[in-house]
Amino acid sequence: MSVYVFMEARVKDKEKYSSYLSSLSEIIIKYSGRWLVRDACVTPLHEGMKEDRRQPQRVFLLEFPSKVQLRRCFASPEHQRIIPLNNDGADTRAIILEGYIE
Repeated sequence: MSVYVFMEARVKDKEKYSSYLSSLSEIIIKYSGRWLVRDACVTPLHEGMKEDRRQPQRVFLLEFPSKVQLRRCFASPEHQRIIPLNNDGADTRAIILEGYIE
């Protein structure tokens, strides 16, 4: 069953974050993942959102064929090497989405 990673980011250093995404793309492919949404601009669905609530600048959605492949990707030595680019380049949050519709 496919699993998904939803990521959101508020960019701090565009150059470093761009380098992270470029490197991440190669790693994702190596571990059988694919981008479904990459670097999308965010528009709130409902008006009246409080400005003090966290609003991401960019969102991303990845698909992997299994949770095992996803974990291998993000635990890989290649990904571990580029984590500093992510940390220095943006404030991020990522979650794993699992499930299906019957």
